[in-house]
Amino acid sequence: MYIRIYQRKYHLVEITTKFTCALALIYICLPHRFASHYNYLSLKQIENALVPQVTHNITLQHLEECSYGDILMENRYMYGAQYREEILRSEEILAGGEYYPEKCRARFSTAIIVPYRQREEQLHSFLIYMHNYLRHQRIHYRIFLVEQYDQKPFNRAKLFNIGSNIAAEYGFPCLIFSDVDLLPLNLGSLYACTQLPRHMCSALDMWRFNLPYSGLFGGVVSIRTEQFRAVNGMSNLYEGWGGEDDDFYERLQARNIDICRFSPALSEFTMLRHKAEEKNENRVALLRAGVLRHKMDGLNSLMYDEKERRIHSLFTHILAET
Repeated sequence: MYIRIYQRKYHLVEITTKFTCALALIYICLPHRFASHYNYLSLKQIENALVPQVTHNITLQHLEECSYGDILMENRYMYGAQYREEILRSEEILAGGEYYPEKCRARFSTAIIVPYRQREEQLHSFLIYMHNYLRHQRIHYRIFLVEQYDQKPFNRAKLFNIGSNIAAEYGFPCLIFSDVDLLPLNLGSLYACTQLPRHMCSALDMWRFNLPYSGLFGGVVSIRTEQFRAVNGMSNLYEGWGGEDDDFYERLQARNIDICRFSPALSEFTMLRHKAEEKNENRVALLRAGVLRHKMDGLNSLMYDEKERRIHSLFTHILAET
């Protein structure tokens, strides 16, 4: 079958091939146009789902409450050079990496917990950008860097458990667990807790802004402190890369706690380049038996030695021997 276009005849197969190639080229150049479909909260649902909880010192402020609707609606792109090269107005940041707005009373107090070991370049980029980014969100936050002090295989989940205990000492009702190499692109990815635990980086550039599978619950997640304690935190047994996020998701499911997400436009993140961690060869076996350990492996079995706690200008540094 032939189709005449202008003065030339094209075979249908030739047209189909050219059209397919054109679509492939668009996909390569504009992957964000093809973000995978998943269930997410609408803007109106987000406003109802956000949990307004703050630490005691914020409740004492006699100011009008901050507003957040404009932040979500505008969803301003933030990942520009001016926010990545140096910290702006650094005098606003309190000791320990804490900040709260002074012109209005924040409705959300968030502990940002970052597990860490030997990622100096990524940490430098993270601290500069995140302090510039988060202060535009009008929230109260503090960054806790939990560094594994020993040379055992990296235990990311255990460091999250340790960080949650430290954050509780400071009275934070909301926890955000964040890898040091993940940065939000747009301001609408609000660093606050919702009624349900939230997977925040569902549109990650590493995955071409697609969600690989619906049960993915890692990278950057938010959860209320009381919910994290209700599921006994995360497993302490995942040494090396992989498995701990899926185990955590299964813990939530076992307690009939669902997760939520914002739209892809509000969930775009970029991943900084880094050397891959050593894989956990036992992760599959641990996952299979995970449901049997939820009540005995987690916060209630957490053992570690806090070697030092340092109050830096940009973060609270926990040195922990696991």
